Formats: sequence, C-alpha cells, structure tokens
Amino acid sequence: MKIGVLILNFGEPENPTLEEVVPFLERIFVRNSSLEPDKGRGRARKLAEARAPGLIEELVEIGGSPLNQQAQKQARMIERVLRRRDLEVRCYSGMQFTEPSVGAAVAEAQADGVEELVALPIYPLCGMSTTLAALSDVQTAVSELSWDVNLREITGWHRHPAYRRLRADAILDYVKRTGVDLRASETRLIFSAHGTPLKYLNDGPRYVEYVEDTCRNVARELGISEYSLGYQNHTNRDIEWTEPEVETVVREVDAARVIVDAVSFMHEQSETLAELDGELRGIAEEAGLEFHRIPIPHDDPVFAELLADLVEDVLRPEPIMGELGLRRCLCRATPTTFCLNAAE
Repeated sequence: MKIGVLILNFGEPENPTLEEVVPFLERIFVRNSSLEPDKGRGRARKLAEARAPGLIEELVEIGGSPLNQQAQKQARMIERVLRRRDLEVRCYSGMQFTEPSVGAAVAEAQADGVEELVALPIYPLCGMSTTLAALSDVQTAVSELSWDVNLREITGWHRHPAYRRLRADAILDYVKRTGVDLRASETRLIFSAHGTPLKYLNDGPRYVEYVEDTCRNVARELGISEYSLGYQNHTNRDIEWTEPEVETVVREVDAARVIVDAVSFMHEQSETLAELDGELRGIAEEAGLEFHRIPIPHDDPVFAELLADLVEDVLRPEPIMGELGLRRCLCRATPTTFCLNAAE
C-alpha cells in the first residue's frame, strides 16, 4: 500500500516584500476572524496592512525566513527514516499560509496514487489555530477532491519521551559549547512559548497545560527545579492573550543572565530570529542581563526519528495498542485522529 505523509506547517514569507507579506498576514487574520465576529469583512485586510511593515522589517533583519526550507528538509529526513523502516512512503510538505499550500500537498498525494494518508502537524503543542486548523485544512482539501482515502491524523505529540530529551539535549549542548553555567544561582532558564488568545483556551485544546507540562518535563530532564515561562503574544486584536508575556518575565527576572528556549517552536523563523534574538535580547541587555538563546533543533536526526515513530504507530490497525500510547484525540473527536494527550 502506498503511504503519503503530510508534514503540516504554518509557513512564513521567504522574501520581505508587500506582495508576499500582506496576503500571508491576511490569510492568518481571516482564519482567526472568529476572535472578533463583529468587526466586519474588511478587518483582516486592515490588520494585515498594519502589521506588514513590522514583519517586513523583521524579515529584512534576518535575511528572509528559513522556515519553509527547514520544513522541506524535515519532510525529506522523515521520509528517509520511514523508508529505512521498510515503509513505502512519500512525505509532502504543506503550509497553512504560504506555498506549497495544504491543498496543493493533498492534491499531489492524490495524483501520486497514495492509498493511505497520514496528516502530521509539526507543532509539538496542540493548539486551535495551528494543529487543529491545519488538520481541518486537510479534511477540506480531501473533501473538495472527492478523494476516498484512508486518512489518519495526529494531533498533540509533545509527550513523546524523545521530545523532552531532544529539547533538554539542545540546552545541554549549547551550555557546553558556550561555557555558560546552567545551574549557577545567577542563571535563569526561561521557556518561551507561542502565545494564544484566551478564547482559544476556552473553546479548544488545553494548550497552556501542554506548555506547562513540556517545560516541567524538560526541566526535570535537566535536573532543574527553578525556571520561568513566558508567552510571545501577537496583540494585533484587542483581545486577551496568555500571560505572562516573555518580555515581562525577562524584565522582572532576578538573575545576571538568562537562557531562553523557544519550547513550542520546531523551526527558526521571525519569532525566534527577530523577536527573541533581536527584540528580547535588547530588553535583556537594557536590563543589564547576559542573554542566551537555544538554537531550535529542527534538523536533529532524533527529531526525524520521533516523528517517524508517530507515523509508524498511527499506521497500525489499532494505534491505541501501539508502543507510544496513542489515544483517540478528545479535542478533535474523529475515529481516525490520535494523540499522546488524551490519556489524562
């Protein structure tokens, strides 16, 4: 049986131009328009045009986003691992808000004669506008093509035991390479997670619980009991977001140096290379702090292996009997959606 694996990502413009950035942002704001249901049809375009200059400035600063290229490489890595495990598989990279789109990836898989399709969002922590939205896009694309394919979906996977080890090892590798004392009393480890509107916490997955769970497990792997957590919020809309903001955490920390790990990200992108390495570093140094940021282990072979584990497990006739402990997902309650979060 020919298997297709959709590696689903957010996407980000590679070039800092209005032609790429404004449509990208507008798609995001349209997709999340339920946050302001009374604002009218033109709201998304206005928000996109207002946000575009700032994002363009960030993309210029970092030389364009590497996210899409890293995502393509991840798809190739996962494909190689699965083929070494004797699976007849091809991986496809689909982006929610840039090209190649999720719909284009699904259409390519259909044209290739795929008989069994696995949809795997690259987001470790299941969220409403990321994981669930990406899977909804897959379902829409399959329906529009009238494609009768055996579809399996994977949602939250941050509890894979290799994931917390991957994040911990990235931190240990960094401090060993740079000579920073992670356990010194004047050093503070700060986890930075992508923020989310509080409305999505009320109506969707237990995202904050997943973030806190991940931070706690990574810290445990490191043998650290003291750490901080902050969120990278995008407050374009006048709505409530997750707290505390990471900027506030850095300003108020009692330390001489901070080590920041972007624990919810699996790519380098504007939110790591510009928001953290640029803006947050500036805030830290203004406060007299030494600043360090852990590189994202996006191309670590361990990462490809753990995603391959998920694919292999979900392809079992009964995934819930697999080694990883996959369960039927509660926040996307379909018979073919599985995750590692539903056990609790």
